[in-house]
Amino acid sequence: MKILVTGSTGLVGTALVKVLGSDGHTVCRLMRPQSKAASGSKDGFDVAWNPATGELGGAGVGPDAVVNLAGASIAGGRWTNKRKELLRTSRIDTTRALVKALAKMNARPRVLVSASAIGIYGDRGDEVLTEESKPGTDFLAGLAREWEAEALKAEALGIRVVLTRFGIILARHGGALAKMLLPFKLGAGGRLGSGKQWMSWITLDDVVGIVRFALENGAVQGAMNVVAPQPVQNAEFTKTLARTLHRPALFPAPAFALRLTLGEMANALLLSSQRVTPQKLRQLRYAFLHPELPSALGAVLA
Repeated sequence: MKILVTGSTGLVGTALVKVLGSDGHTVCRLMRPQSKAASGSKDGFDVAWNPATGELGGAGVGPDAVVNLAGASIAGGRWTNKRKELLRTSRIDTTRALVKALAKMNARPRVLVSASAIGIYGDRGDEVLTEESKPGTDFLAGLAREWEAEALKAEALGIRVVLTRFGIILARHGGALAKMLLPFKLGAGGRLGSGKQWMSWITLDDVVGIVRFALENGAVQGAMNVVAPQPVQNAEFTKTLARTLHRPALFPAPAFALRLTLGEMANALLLSSQRVTPQKLRQLRYAFLHPELPSALGAVLA
């Protein structure tokens, strides 16, 4: 297939482009004017794209599929009003511009796989959450709702839309796990707050596998929780991580200290509880590469 990818230089995008290229697909990385070019990679080629003006390089016309991963890092800085606006525009405005670009094409893609996040559910305690669960009411939930709404507009163009609601992605070289490693390696790791909050995680390998699955399987449509089948509470996660690294987990981070340091972001990313299950992936019989946390961490950190 000819596949357009936005957000191709991020954690998921970099890994996905490499795998799609090795699968034999033609990968076109949509690069905005301010983006760092990826021309040195042999796994695809860059196509100029400016969401603000709608300009799209001719090589990007006529794709079979599109993967939309664009969006500034949620954990990339304290949530000031300016930062929140960047989080919104980099997702909502960019997705809107992408769908408008697809609408102008004579030959439209069969499928759009567009990123979202389990943050759409908000802080839900011990409640088991599926794709049918109602969204939350906090900032992240509202952001995800609007993000998904823009992607779903592509359905009116006859395009199959898949909304991949990513959980906490485990990778050695980026994302949440990479930030956790240093304190644990120094023997200063521990649970966050009470440790009772649920963490719905997924390895980067499975994220890439699930996006490929969504591209190739016409039965996949709508919202899909991209999480492993066994979420764990934070206390269990930290113990398992410490055990994998052969380090203690003796230094909990109090909730008040996290809030003092990170503000609103601490509640949303570190202290909120989301017990999410991959109901749709189970129904579709997706075979997880790493369904259990101990073996998943072992594989990621090997």
